[in-house]
Amino acid sequence: MYTEKVMDHFSNPRNVGEIENADGAGQVGNPSCGDIMKITLKVEDNIIKDIKFKTFGCGAAVATSSMVTEMAMGKTIEEALQITNKSVAEALEGLPPAKMHCSNLAADALKAAIEDYLKKQNA
Repeated sequence: MYTEKVMDHFSNPRNVGEIENADGAGQVGNPSCGDIMKITLKVEDNIIKDIKFKTFGCGAAVATSSMVTEMAMGKTIEEALQITNKSVAEALEGLPPAKMHCSNLAADALKAAIEDYLKKQNA
């Protein structure tokens, strides 16, 4: 059902936690399945220097959260905004069709955190 990569990110999630005094924070949820993801990030010179997640949800939700933080770390804001729902699922070598909505949450949470960061920069 799940790929080895999904199981690895679920069993050994990367970047778990929450950054205090984060430069940006985003939280999204899916009422139909109950998954909730929060991503916080630190940005220096337009580059994501640190990123953490907290996820309440199924194994696929944890795995996609972990993967999206790995994909975004070290990227510029513009590069991180290019991370899509599809690219998260592809990086995990696929998700079962019933779990595809979980990858949508990971990319959405990342975008919400970046939008929060950008809004704070323009304030």
